[in-house]
Amino acid sequence: MFRAGKRGHGNPMALMVVADIFAATVAFCLAMWLRFAVNGATLEWLIEATPYPASSFVFWVMVGMLAMGLYRVRQRPTTKEAIARVFLAVLLGSLANILFFYMVPDFFVVGRGVMALAMLIACFMLVGIRLVMLRLIDDNPVKRRVLVVGAGEFASKISMLRRRSDRRRFEAVAFVALDGERPRAAELGIEPVINGDDAINWKFDEIVVALDDRRGMLPMEFLLQFKQRGVPVTDLVDFLERETEYLDLDILRPSWLLYEKSSETSLIYRLLKRAFDVFFGIVLLVITLPLTLLAVLGIVIEDGIRKPIFYRQTRVGRHGRIVRLYKFRSMRIDAERDTGPRWSTAGDDRITRTGRILRRFRIDELPQMINIVRGDMSVVGPRPERPEFVEDLSRQVPLYYYRHGVRPGLTGWAQLNFPYGASVADAREKLQYDLYYIKNASLILDLLILLQTAEVVVWGRGTSMSGAAPGADRRGKQATSDQPRA
Repeated sequence: MFRAGKRGHGNPMALMVVADIFAATVAFCLAMWLRFAVNGATLEWLIEATPYPASSFVFWVMVGMLAMGLYRVRQRPTTKEAIARVFLAVLLGSLANILFFYMVPDFFVVGRGVMALAMLIACFMLVGIRLVMLRLIDDNPVKRRVLVVGAGEFASKISMLRRRSDRRRFEAVAFVALDGERPRAAELGIEPVINGDDAINWKFDEIVVALDDRRGMLPMEFLLQFKQRGVPVTDLVDFLERETEYLDLDILRPSWLLYEKSSETSLIYRLLKRAFDVFFGIVLLVITLPLTLLAVLGIVIEDGIRKPIFYRQTRVGRHGRIVRLYKFRSMRIDAERDTGPRWSTAGDDRITRTGRILRRFRIDELPQMINIVRGDMSVVGPRPERPEFVEDLSRQVPLYYYRHGVRPGLTGWAQLNFPYGASVADAREKLQYDLYYIKNASLILDLLILLQTAEVVVWGRGTSMSGAAPGADRRGKQATSDQPRA
């Protein structure tokens, strides 16, 4: 008999979060005990003194872990990378915790000895737990067991998710072949393939409808039979969106976007987002003033005081409006004199020595805070493209125009998940993440993206540990249509 399961429907990273909170809490309590118990502090005093500083320490360490991308569902770090990211996350979290104590002096302040011990213990405990938990999550024994209705091109999208990090939350137990699909299944590498009558004998928790053509083929009686028994039925678009965190253009129908509700249609959301943009833009302009002065000094020392420091470039903004983007100049003055607009590539000889440093840490983007305050851009959104590229991409990439329904952003979901691109194919892959963001836009998602942008800045690359979408170019190109930025 089939099983209408309720298991495995949560995010496996939730277990990681719980384990990390436990580890950080234990680390701080041990630090307090080691620091004060040996000096005669009573158990009653420790119980009374620990909760407030412990909760602050745990909170900021968790923020640091989030900023380093350690709670991405599809992360697949190496052991060295996991260790480095955990240590950096604890360091960043602890620094934020110290700053918090400085800003809120009435809060219980702990000494440097306790903080140092807590950081050290937390690092080792979090690394150990992470390495064990990642292995357990990969071998998750309570994954959702998925029955796929379809055995054609669309169904193969599920069978192509072969990495363990892509299949942590589900297991495709079988594919139900309808008329004419069985011969194609072998060619597409789909297995095992069964008939609808055989499905009653399989154990599964969810049905995913993945038919190439639903006209006259949708097995309504079959689906309704299991639906009324408590088995959820999910469309392939929704299923892949949930598991991969992008929208697959190969199966996405424009009508699907037409009827989907997005936060962008909410006036309250748009007003709150705009208020957040103005606040963040002004605050960051003030905080990064020292970096701005250093950038100006570096450009002047390398190129002289007569050369321009800032560079203005036309980009396509919301609703196709042309805006001028401000950046620190990172290329030679004559970078496009002979070639015209073109993609930037790894090791581009047009980039100055100062420009390489500015780009490495995204410092060249800081003047765009002016664009954000003016309303040309948002903090989070699809990266704006040059008109010359947009015209070409709109002809070749379906639904490309849809990304211009929102303000472009300083950072975005695509920047966290996909490396720099230098081709139409790369732009198509990035669009899948941009569409996911537009559909799921919220202030919480914006905040998460903003926090995790620290990962890209620190590690100096345009993708997180989760890797790119299937089909993306993995040859390690470091080029982007966000450039040239001469």
